[in-house]
Amino acid sequence: MKAPEFWHRAGLLSALLTPVSWLYQIGASFRLAVTNTYTASVPVFCVGNLVAGGAGKTPVALALGRALIRRGLKVAFLSRGYGGNKTGPLQVLPDRHTARDVGDEPLLLAEAAPTWIARDRAAGARMAAEAGADIILLDDGFQNPALAKTMSVLVVDGGYGFGNGHVIPSGPLREPVSHGLARADAVMLLGDDPGGLEDVLSETLPVFRGHLTPTRASAGLRGERAIAFAGIGRPKKFFDTLRALGVELIETRSFGDHEPYRGEDLIDLIAKAEQEDALLLTTSKDHVRLPEELRLMIRRVDVELVWEDPAGIETLLDRIVAPGD
Repeated sequence: MKAPEFWHRAGLLSALLTPVSWLYQIGASFRLAVTNTYTASVPVFCVGNLVAGGAGKTPVALALGRALIRRGLKVAFLSRGYGGNKTGPLQVLPDRHTARDVGDEPLLLAEAAPTWIARDRAAGARMAAEAGADIILLDDGFQNPALAKTMSVLVVDGGYGFGNGHVIPSGPLREPVSHGLARADAVMLLGDDPGGLEDVLSETLPVFRGHLTPTRASAGLRGERAIAFAGIGRPKKFFDTLRALGVELIETRSFGDHEPYRGEDLIDLIAKAEQEDALLLTTSKDHVRLPEELRLMIRRVDVELVWEDPAGIETLLDRIVAPGD
């Protein structure tokens, strides 16, 4: 899925779709009212967002998960497994499962800690706890009422914010901003903040700033000529990151978020990279969706989350679990 351009700003099409957005909100409210909520036997820490498309949830979940692991806790990630054909609940095994099975994000999470997918979040949480998890880190699921959350944080892309401020399909919001903020415990604001969101959001919730930074291995790309492609919520962010690294991009190509790749989708890009003696670059999330036979021909660019206030993050974690527990 590619986010439509009109989601970025209010306009005629957005206004025409507003009545459909009302129906969407009514459906979400009805689901909230009729769903029986399951409370897991261990804390559930939810990393969610308010917009459709990429805001940076998975890097935040990974960073928080690693911080909890450093405290000696047995962390289990839980994901819906969007983009995969298996419904779960099942544990993700990277040497056995592919993105077509379990989705791309769970494969990345499984590189850091045991990861489970489940369309039924309650069943997934129950299985993860029975497998020995001390804490469940829920990647997405903020709008899903089936599983009670001990703590929830909302990830916001500072450059994109909340788009045109309208609910799907009139805009990118999964729910009104005020509704989401009322259920959250903190906001993780990523990247630059040209619209001054921090000032507004901090009136309601604690705001933690962070930046997605290429890893040391990826930083060595400065001066390289490359072709780049991405199928994430906002591919331009990836291309801008490469340019900021000093990469000379001779071509970029955007695909839909979570879109599965086939060999024929990439043959011309591979051929052009060889012809131009250039690297072919993509994101880690895209790389796990590539056909296995093509992965060695395409370089994965990894990023890591750097907090502006690491001590503040540790204090936040103190609220959900005491050190050493």
